[in-house]
Amino acid sequence: MIDTAPKKSEIPPEQLSLKSSFRFNCHKGVKCFTDCCRGIDIMLTPYDILTMRKKLDMSSEEFLAIFTKPQILEKAGLPVVTLKLLDDEKKSCPFVEDKEGCAIYEDRPTTCRYYPLGVGSLSYSGEKGEKDEFFFTVKEAHCLGFEEDKQWTVAEWRQDQGVDLRDRINDGWMELIVRKKSLPPSMKLSEESRKMFFLACYNIDRFRDFVFNSTFLKRYDFPEQDIENIKNDDIKLLQFGFEWLKATFFYAGQEKFKVKEKK
Repeated sequence: MIDTAPKKSEIPPEQLSLKSSFRFNCHKGVKCFTDCCRGIDIMLTPYDILTMRKKLDMSSEEFLAIFTKPQILEKAGLPVVTLKLLDDEKKSCPFVEDKEGCAIYEDRPTTCRYYPLGVGSLSYSGEKGEKDEFFFTVKEAHCLGFEEDKQWTVAEWRQDQGVDLRDRINDGWMELIVRKKSLPPSMKLSEESRKMFFLACYNIDRFRDFVFNSTFLKRYDFPEQDIENIKNDDIKLLQFGFEWLKATFFYAGQEKFKVKEKK
């Protein structure tokens, strides 16, 4: 699983479970308020892009062009996007305000919600829906939040920050990455396949156009209700895209994508 912690210099982590407790609080009264929003490396999940672009009243293509930087994920060889930082002295998040904090707080990325926790995985079985996760605290030298009195369990923090829902929605995306990482390095995706992955995972508006305004739906035998669901629900369309990529790349779940018989 991808670490959700921002990439900075940090103390080696101690593994935590959902029941583990830690002390932390962040608010405007903490002297380091918003310091964690500078010099960061935040990978955006598909659901992050979906919600952030809605918050800003932008198309997914506009959001990607203005606020993200494309990268290739190491080992998996898959395209991902990270948040594009401002070109200022501190390399600040484009949404941070010195006194008020995050300008899009209700729709902030998953990584920001997890902080000061990171999450990793010992094993992952997408077929069985089983994950063996562990968590850890990201204790950066500047952070004074750990000196506050507020006590949490990992489970309480996740619920308070709203990451449970996000993790469930992004599960199919994570499975694609884990599956690709498990393949031998010699088994590389074509450039066309990488573009397909990028389209379905990040550019939801262009993907909808591809599904409904090309020959896509004419090729497969989908129930009418399924078509209606993905037409009117961004989350269902996103998860549909994950399933389609899994069937296309790894021949898993192909029964959902039956090719129409020629008459």
